[in-house]
Amino acid sequence: MTNTHAVDAALEAMPYGLCVWSEDLTLQVFNSRYAWTFGLASDALAAGMSLRECCRAVIEAGNYFGYSVDELYEAMIDRFERQKRQEAPSQYEQFLRDRSIRTTYTNRPGVGWLVTHEDITDASDHLTALSKREADLARQAMRFETAVDNMAHGLCMIDADHKLVICNANYANLYELPDHLQRPGTLLTDILDYRFENGMRPKEGPMAFLHRRVRTISEGKRSVDICEFENGQIISVIHQPMEDGGWVETHQDITEQRRSEARIHHLARHDALTDLPNRTLFAEEMAMAESRIRRGEMMAVVCFDLDHFKVINDTLGHAVGDALLQQVAARINYAKREHECAARLGGDEFAILAGPLRSPSDAAALAERLIATISKPMEIEGHRVIIGTSVGVAVAPTDGEDGETLMKNADLALYRAKGDGRGNYRFFEKGMDAAMQRRRAIESGLKLGLIRNEFKLVFQPLMELESNRISCMEALLRWEHPEMGFISPVEFIAVAEEIGFIVQLGEWVLQQACRVAATWPSDIRVAVNLSPVQFKSRRLLESVERALEEAGLPASRLELEITESVLLSDSDQTLETLHTLRAMGIRISMDDFGTGYSSLSYLRAFPFDKIKIDRSFIEDVGSKDANFEIIKAVIALGRSLGMSTTAEGVETEAQLDAVRAHGCDEIQGFLFSRPLPERDALELVTRLSPRPAIGAQRSYA
Repeated sequence: MTNTHAVDAALEAMPYGLCVWSEDLTLQVFNSRYAWTFGLASDALAAGMSLRECCRAVIEAGNYFGYSVDELYEAMIDRFERQKRQEAPSQYEQFLRDRSIRTTYTNRPGVGWLVTHEDITDASDHLTALSKREADLARQAMRFETAVDNMAHGLCMIDADHKLVICNANYANLYELPDHLQRPGTLLTDILDYRFENGMRPKEGPMAFLHRRVRTISEGKRSVDICEFENGQIISVIHQPMEDGGWVETHQDITEQRRSEARIHHLARHDALTDLPNRTLFAEEMAMAESRIRRGEMMAVVCFDLDHFKVINDTLGHAVGDALLQQVAARINYAKREHECAARLGGDEFAILAGPLRSPSDAAALAERLIATISKPMEIEGHRVIIGTSVGVAVAPTDGEDGETLMKNADLALYRAKGDGRGNYRFFEKGMDAAMQRRRAIESGLKLGLIRNEFKLVFQPLMELESNRISCMEALLRWEHPEMGFISPVEFIAVAEEIGFIVQLGEWVLQQACRVAATWPSDIRVAVNLSPVQFKSRRLLESVERALEEAGLPASRLELEITESVLLSDSDQTLETLHTLRAMGIRISMDDFGTGYSSLSYLRAFPFDKIKIDRSFIEDVGSKDANFEIIKAVIALGRSLGMSTTAEGVETEAQLDAVRAHGCDEIQGFLFSRPLPERDALELVTRLSPRPAIGAQRSYA
């Protein structure tokens, strides 16, 4: 029910006739019971009628027999005047249409007169009825005023002359009206002028606002108007016209409601963490861009993600990962043009809708800015973090004219960029779809491959230079797919890490490596690589213990190789896990030392048993740009810290002589042996071992 209807219902519920006269004796408000008292038809009276007009209607209805209109009018004028001077009683009893009617006059300064007509014909006890009706009258009047003043919204009634009839406290408070502007008879223009001068100026300007209000009034129809003001307030006005030319309005402050709606709308289309547009809003922008593409504009979809973000998120923790994403979002906004749409699609995946472009080189420039900007070091919660990005670009209309095709092709280009070494960008080219299909085949085939025993381990020896004997065999994983053939570990290990399968696959490698090593001579160790994701698994220690126990292999014969990225977090948990493994008797090696996030602080944080010099420093030995000084420094560093050193990728005699001359402890590479199948590895270590083979006859089951 609207506020206007609530007022009407309150008037009609009264058990007596009621009318309100202004100070100039114009009829303002009345109910149907008032018309009934004088036997008047419902349309005989109307708000705005003068006292003389009402007297005429009453006489014509057969009341006050013997009175003329002028005589009745003069008698009523005299009664109102004597009431005002308090020279006459406020109540009269008279007979109208064979009914006993009690009329009560109440003068309200500044308003006018409240007159009630009460039928007391059937009262059994006149005095009791009088007392009861007086109490009822007071209660009804109080209810009427309370109903108006306690409405949830502001209410005002304006007459046909654009003067205030009544307003409630909420209306006055909403516009901070002083008392003199709340009085009946106040011109609406005075109220509006005050509002405009005291902070309630419409955004559209006062004149445009007034023109709109005049149009609403002249149309004479119920309407809803949303008014926005310069101070930020938003007010909903419901306009309800009355038959006499006046109107009733309710005013509601909906500022917070609109702000909440705007926030909800924003959150539905923006990422909560970075405040970038999300996938939904990006799709909407793409749909709108399709028409521009059809008109001949050159656009580009740029897809990119963060290189090795999962490693950082898993090692440094999700709080650091979230902070990193927020900094990346800020850098994306810096790199793109203001009108271009950049979105976070999920996780560490982002996209930019760029355009219009003059040529594809504009998209290339954007990709280069993204790579350069995002790769700058960040300081996050005391950690110095460096993250890279790979970028894929699809240009419209050449690479597609609709959003779905462009997104697909940009994603294919991104996959190629990552496959080409990361930290770069690639444009879409025909044929890239085949590479994506291959990746999907690898994803779907990993779990099935483990079930079908398609994975195998091969073992590459590490030779101890001082004794010229095999000291260790590194277990390396191989996958022979029934349809795709041999799949490189570089290819499938990265996919396994990204989809979270590396933990299960790594546990299988650990179990198989320990089982095979148990068949070798007792002085030969087995080395197993741990992925950073696998190292952070809560069941790592349990899986290591189970693999050793099931194989019957002493912990001293197991060597675990980790990369420096495991130590990125520099957390107590990481060091605790390493010390627990060391306490079990397991040797710990740092693999690929000198690449990625190398820092001497890692070597101070944990005393590794071995440092493996990355093959990139060994392969150029013999050339003019050889890394002799780096190799020499790493070997010297290892010796000073009590750590042995292994040179990876030794393939020539010159490389062997160089690392031997600098004091390297072990070598690994094709010069000595390629990775060998399980049976050949057993034969090699048995043949070259100077000691009896322990467990060499153990079954392979």
